[in-house]
Amino acid sequence: MIFNVSSASGWIEVVCGSMFSGKTQELIRRLKLANIAKQKVQVFNSHLDVRYAKEHLVSHDKSTLAAHPVKSAKEILKAVDKDTQVVGIDEAHFFGPEIVDVAQKLANSGRRVIVAGLDQDYRGEPFDNMAKLMAVGEFVTKNLAICMVCGNPAHFSQRLTDSGKRIVVGAGDKYEARCRKCFQPEK
Repeated sequence: MIFNVSSASGWIEVVCGSMFSGKTQELIRRLKLANIAKQKVQVFNSHLDVRYAKEHLVSHDKSTLAAHPVKSAKEILKAVDKDTQVVGIDEAHFFGPEIVDVAQKLANSGRRVIVAGLDQDYRGEPFDNMAKLMAVGEFVTKNLAICMVCGNPAHFSQRLTDSGKRIVVGAGDKYEARCRKCFQPEK
């Protein structure tokens, strides 16, 4: 598809998928391209994600980009500079329902908003805020990983540790990508 994009119009792009599907890697790629195009970019991440670095987005393949950690989505609105053209937000599923309103306000103000996050939790249940972002976003990219058991396309995040919490921050030590056949939601 080819679009004639007006600089006065904002929009929302959502990059979603399971663990190890390349969401953060794709977010970093898009943001670096915006930097190359000399657009003013600001990047935000949840303060909860300290797996690799506190003030950087870091993909599992170790691609990095400086980011500002925030405790709530509303902090993003306060921190965005007036002349910022592109706003990147990683780990959107860590934020509450206000992330949808924040993304909408940023896009309505003429900014390109790129949001990345898990679309499902470890039980295979949708994250409501991500589902809503996908519904209001102009562009949605769903990435697939490779099943760590059989090698098929995977879109589930299998938790390997016991915890009743919906969100447990981790990487390969706590999660595996799984296909529909190999996914065990009760684990």
